[in-house]
Amino acid sequence: MNCAAHDPTPVSDSAPRPVPVPDAVAYLTGQWTVDRTLLDLDTGAEGAFHGTADFRPADDGASVLHVEDGELSWAGAVNRAGRTLRLLARPDGTAEVLFADGRPFHDLDLRTGHWTTRHPCGRDGYDGTFTVVSPGEWHVQWRTTGPAKDHLQRSVYRRR
Repeated sequence: MNCAAHDPTPVSDSAPRPVPVPDAVAYLTGQWTVDRTLLDLDTGAEGAFHGTADFRPADDGASVLHVEDGELSWAGAVNRAGRTLRLLARPDGTAEVLFADGRPFHDLDLRTGHWTTRHPCGRDGYDGTFTVVSPGEWHVQWRTTGPAKDHLQRSVYRRR
């Protein structure tokens, strides 16, 4: 089951002040750069991803594809990496985010500029925080906990 909930907790003073976005898909549509740091909290291993994210209408005419492509540095190796997600816009300005194969991932509501969500994956849990900091920048943090993983990912997206 896909569990997503809005967190009404105020953002701390040290965090960027959220910028409300009335329509998540309209805001995201376009080209972005992506800078992501990755940390395995069990081992201390660190990595980074640098690339692009393209949010563009899908061929089905009913959704928007989120396609990332770039280089992942991890454990001394640098490899090509990417992913594809699908966004389904809702009339209220929110969206449903799906994996490329159509499985549900999470809901997305940027109307306050800040959103938290949870995605269960087996016995692990992915807790995501989305913050819009300007018309041209938004941040995502995923904290993964469970028996298989203890990871932290932080991403900064900037409009190209």
